[in-house]
Amino acid sequence: MAKRSKLFIIGGDQRYLEVINQLAAKDIVIYLDGYDQLTFSDSNIHNEVPGDFSQIDAILIPLNGTDKAGKVEAVYSDQSVELSLDMLKQTPEHCVVYTGISTDYLDEVCGLADRELVCLTDRDDIAIMNSIPTAEATLHLAIQETDFTIHGSDVMVLGFGRVGMTVARLFANVGAKTRVAVRKDTDFARITEMGMQPVQIGEIAEHMAGVDICINTIPHLILDEHVLSQVEISTLLLDLASKPGGIDFKFAHRKGLKAIHALGLPGKTAPKTAGKIISDVLYRLLA
Repeated sequence: MAKRSKLFIIGGDQRYLEVINQLAAKDIVIYLDGYDQLTFSDSNIHNEVPGDFSQIDAILIPLNGTDKAGKVEAVYSDQSVELSLDMLKQTPEHCVVYTGISTDYLDEVCGLADRELVCLTDRDDIAIMNSIPTAEATLHLAIQETDFTIHGSDVMVLGFGRVGMTVARLFANVGAKTRVAVRKDTDFARITEMGMQPVQIGEIAEHMAGVDICINTIPHLILDEHVLSQVEISTLLLDLASKPGGIDFKFAHRKGLKAIHALGLPGKTAPKTAGKIISDVLYRLLA
């Protein structure tokens, strides 16, 4: 089992407090960098950089990865925190680096150190469970940013993947007239079976008139100038896809559309739940 496995957590936000406490309670030994503003009472938690990296079984960094220099987000520290190549080279060969999304820097240093890099958000177990707080947060954001009820409103969801399916189902369940833009015939069938209306994604420009809320979940440009030209000024645009997203934000803002890139919603609105999802999967991986 994962008993006495050693995990080094570099940076992180409120979600990672839940990860730290959950894994420490399961007897994982945890070292921290980027938490100097906090104190921990659990003896399995060491609020310091490991003195011997050769004993570290895994490294966890924030889900948004690193910047070009290897720096990571550290909400609970004023100090600069990073994942370095020198650090990685000191770890044992079996050491795995866990993040949410890969970056050029991560790909490079993990390749040079010959260490496995695992993107947690690529995993179905995390992505599907994370889609629940994402959908709830999207509904909350839609309520905040509109002056009408979601019930009876015309909602267009772009994409029917792990997030899109949950988002579309939730909006339909609260009474929105929900359409979903997809490509696959199988998705057309499933959307119809769920009581929603499928739309061919290549034809969305023809279906944007009258849409009250458009929610994108596809991580490449979908709402370009051509499509946005057909969008009414009152339409709320919410982009849940990772950067750069699926909306031409410059054109949308020039046109006067309200377009919001809603990133990291689980960590902002349900950090405890989001942290538990990460810790449950990490524990299984460490085991």
